[in-house]
Amino acid sequence: MIILWTLLSFLCGSLMFSYWLGLLAHHNLQEHDDGNPGAMNLWRTAGYVYGIAGVALDFGKGYAVVLWLIHAGHVSGYGMVPPAAGALLGHAFSPFMRWKGGKAIAVTFGVWSALTGFEASLAYAVILALLLASAWIYGKGKPPSSDTDGFQVVLGMLLLSGYLAYGSYDMGILTIWLINFVLLVYTHRKELVRWYKD
Repeated sequence: MIILWTLLSFLCGSLMFSYWLGLLAHHNLQEHDDGNPGAMNLWRTAGYVYGIAGVALDFGKGYAVVLWLIHAGHVSGYGMVPPAAGALLGHAFSPFMRWKGGKAIAVTFGVWSALTGFEASLAYAVILALLLASAWIYGKGKPPSSDTDGFQVVLGMLLLSGYLAYGSYDMGILTIWLINFVLLVYTHRKELVRWYKD
């Protein structure tokens, strides 16, 4: 049954709501900004109303399926790893986008909110806020570049491992963290390379 739940989770994750909302607003997100078909590019391209809707839907597709699987008692422990990873991978490698996808930030928050009752996602948000504030201070009030943003997303996930270890989460959760971290490195690889070169 875990295979079935993983496929269901992957399918939910692969629903590219932000991209479709962009088309509804007469914008092909792949042709704007960095070409990312995710919620933040939708926000920048089509405005905050569409952007908020995109964030909510991308968050929800990670949150809803994982929460349902947990509360229905279908999976637990290590059995949660494939479905949780499925939601993340579905967004990054969507069959609806010819196996390309978004950077998996909103769906990451959704998955971690379901897995930990919002604890880890709140910790991740606080870490990202502190990193953003540091970037603003270091940049003397200038907004950080998209490359810096990408670096912060990855660094924030790396730092989240300390919170998870301190919170004595089980190895199943830590395995999901590792998969998520590697995926964010992959989806932000261009930003990381440019940030490093700068």
